[in-house]
Amino acid sequence: MVTVERTTTVPSQLGTAARSGRQRRLGLALQYAIFPVAVLVVWQICGEAGFVRRNVFPPPTDVVTVWYDLVTGFTDAATRYSGTWADHAWASTWRVFVGFGWGVTLGIFVGLVIGLSRVMERVLDPTIQVLRNIPVTAWVPLSLVFFGIGNGPAIFLIGLGAFFPAAINTTHGVRQINITLYKAARMMGANERELLLRVILPAALPSILTGVRLSMGIAWVLVVVAEILAVRSGLGYLLNDAYLFYRNDVVIAAMLSIGLLGFFSDRIVVLVRDMLLVWNDRETFGGEN
Repeated sequence: MVTVERTTTVPSQLGTAARSGRQRRLGLALQYAIFPVAVLVVWQICGEAGFVRRNVFPPPTDVVTVWYDLVTGFTDAATRYSGTWADHAWASTWRVFVGFGWGVTLGIFVGLVIGLSRVMERVLDPTIQVLRNIPVTAWVPLSLVFFGIGNGPAIFLIGLGAFFPAAINTTHGVRQINITLYKAARMMGANERELLLRVILPAALPSILTGVRLSMGIAWVLVVVAEILAVRSGLGYLLNDAYLFYRNDVVIAAMLSIGLLGFFSDRIVVLVRDMLLVWNDRETFGGEN
């Protein structure tokens, strides 16, 4: 009898755990989906009810139809833009990651230099604070003068926007390090290289990665401005060209494409952050379930 009870209880417990896991995953999926689905439903109802003209603000069904043709080229709903989505998406992604790469790398380096030295703070920080308040669009004429027509000005503008969040957050991350950790490492005989690699960088990493995440978002925000300039590819170019031909369905499809690609890029940064900061999980408040 004891053996029978054990063999029947264990599968029962496993089944209960599996159902509980499925219910939890379903609940999480509903939490993620409820707001965007509600927005789409309201948007569709407003379009079908005629609150706005379909050619001015197309409902989701029209946008999905033209988006499908943009990707596949099967229906010709996007006319002159049919089947061009992949080329434009790749061009934008390439420019964003190249610009993001140089901007963030330089930003982290400059942030470390300013954070580690009061002298370098007095030399560099005032200039950075002045430049970061200049709108990126104001740099457009100079970028064309210096880099000419092509990918150069677009990559420059994207990297410029990505530079400032990385630099400022890195500086903050270095400056907020607990001085006790620094002094303890000094007393244990750590040299400058060991202090940087084993104390300063790990302690500043949460702030640095916050700056990297902000920089990624800004890089995607600036892709439209960058691609209006002197290139004939990319989702920013597609959006502007469709606007000139009054194809608002294509405009919205391009906007949503930029948003989704930006979201997936952000998820990559978050994944890297979680891998690098796994040691920090138990020491921070992660929010309530």
